[in-house]
Amino acid sequence: MTDVEPPELPRGIALAWGVAADPQRGPKREMSVEKIVDAAVELADAEGIGAVSMAAVAAKLGFTPMSLYRYVSAKDDLLLLMQEQATGLPPESHLEATGWREKLVALYEEQVLLYLRHPWVLSLPITGSPITPNSSAWLDASLAALEETPLTADERMAVALAITGDARWCGIVQAGYTEQGRGTGLSPSEVALREATLYDRVITADEFPALRRAVDDDVFQSPADPFRFAVDRVLDGVAAYISDLDRGEPHATVDAWVALDPAELAGDRRLREAQKAVREAEKALRDARKIERQARRDAGERLAKSRRSV
Repeated sequence: MTDVEPPELPRGIALAWGVAADPQRGPKREMSVEKIVDAAVELADAEGIGAVSMAAVAAKLGFTPMSLYRYVSAKDDLLLLMQEQATGLPPESHLEATGWREKLVALYEEQVLLYLRHPWVLSLPITGSPITPNSSAWLDASLAALEETPLTADERMAVALAITGDARWCGIVQAGYTEQGRGTGLSPSEVALREATLYDRVITADEFPALRRAVDDDVFQSPADPFRFAVDRVLDGVAAYISDLDRGEPHATVDAWVALDPAELAGDRRLREAQKAVREAEKALRDARKIERQARRDAGERLAKSRRSV
């Protein structure tokens, strides 16, 4: 046993779990945390997260901002509760899938849909593990899907985070294209065509040979979903790893986290200056190589022209 007191739940997390103290004053019948969050989510869905402020939410509800602060004491708490409501619970339908892989794919697809319905969620910062009920339920569902596999607890968490991360990345890109289409009036296919045209203008075979080949192969107008392809390949790898474990192969060694040098984290001035010098030198090298490639092309054209004139 330990005498160390557990940390007090932050107000926003306590509100999400329904264990925060009720306000002592205020229009209790007309106002509630739920109504405040509902109004804020409606604003964000309609106008984006930038439209959400305590004053805007209060105006939507017909109250003063001070009335809201009796229920939600900080905007950060409101954003947390908005994210919690938009996230919702994972649909029960994923439980109907057969096997760990099919369950994870179902959860992946539902998370992508969540981000497409509420793209503003993607602009909220990730400040740590999800310690709210709905976010915890999604993580629990992914871990439960892997529970009957021989993966260790660390490995199950790693797979769950990989699928969640892929869903978020897919949501970021798709939501970005949707927003671009909304702003320009272009259809998704027209947005893709515009992007492919821009790449075609600036990507050269000399400077970016592999990317140029991708442009020529029309990858930016392909109907294929690259994110789902990547998810399937990740799961292929997990399935192969599980097969190895079933055959008695040892578990893989978990590598350390990627981390910045402590001097860089501390903002060391000399280190920043040295890094800036490296970036400038790399840019100068790229510029020099570009000039060299152009000189080679010019020399080749002159040589070809001289041969034709002979």
